Amino acid sequence: MTTLPEKTEKKLGLVIDLDTCVGCHACVISCKGWNTENYGAPLSDQNAYGANPSGTFLNRVHSFEVQPTGDEAAAQLVHFPKSCLHCEDAPCVTVCPTGASYKRVEDGIVLVNEQDCIGCGLCAWACPYGARELDKAEGVMKKCTLCVDRIYNENLEEIDRIPTCVRTCPAGARHFGDLGDENSDVSKLVAARGGMDLMPEQGTKPVNKYLPPRPKDELQELDVLAPFLEPIAQEAKGFLGWLDRTLEKL
Repeated sequence: MTTLPEKTEKKLGLVIDLDTCVGCHACVISCKGWNTENYGAPLSDQNAYGANPSGTFLNRVHSFEVQPTGDEAAAQLVHFPKSCLHCEDAPCVTVCPTGASYKRVEDGIVLVNEQDCIGCGLCAWACPYGARELDKAEGVMKKCTLCVDRIYNENLEEIDRIPTCVRTCPAGARHFGDLGDENSDVSKLVAARGGMDLMPEQGTKPVNKYLPPRPKDELQELDVLAPFLEPIAQEAKGFLGWLDRTLEKL
């Protein structure tokens, strides 16, 4: 009797390397730009150039000073990118009274149908990660879509069929792939680096993973990660080369 291979549930998501992120906010800017043009209604800003600006962002970067254990250990500055984690057990979907928030069966991406959203804010209240944004101009909730309009867009070059934050990151700190496939590059990277769930005690089972910062005396781990980092380094060189050529023309 032939045994059929077990079907693996597709879980598209991000792996973010907190050791590599330099806090440049390139991901924030590219996310704002791409989604303002392609999200549907633009991501609005209020009093953008005034004393108290505010606006809608689907990706933000926070910076923290962390003191490692040990009296002589030097403090480390950790940059922490934050967006929707596309949880397997997404509380935002559970509490939504209109069904506007939903999780796609085919790839696990959590989205918002803005036509059904009434802007009640229950999803933002339920999300333990603060990943929902109420657009004040539109009166509806917005969130990271993993650039679903890019990753399946056959009109784009294959290299561009990834979230814009991943494509833009000059440090190669952001990775995209199928975390439901244990043989995918992102799953192997999570296994090699001890990738973590954010606030696992919440029981939401986030798909996105974070790679913890490495202590400065453990940089030899880079030898283990070389097969994973080499393609990323090549992509970064391509981006930086383009940037250098562009600046030379200015």
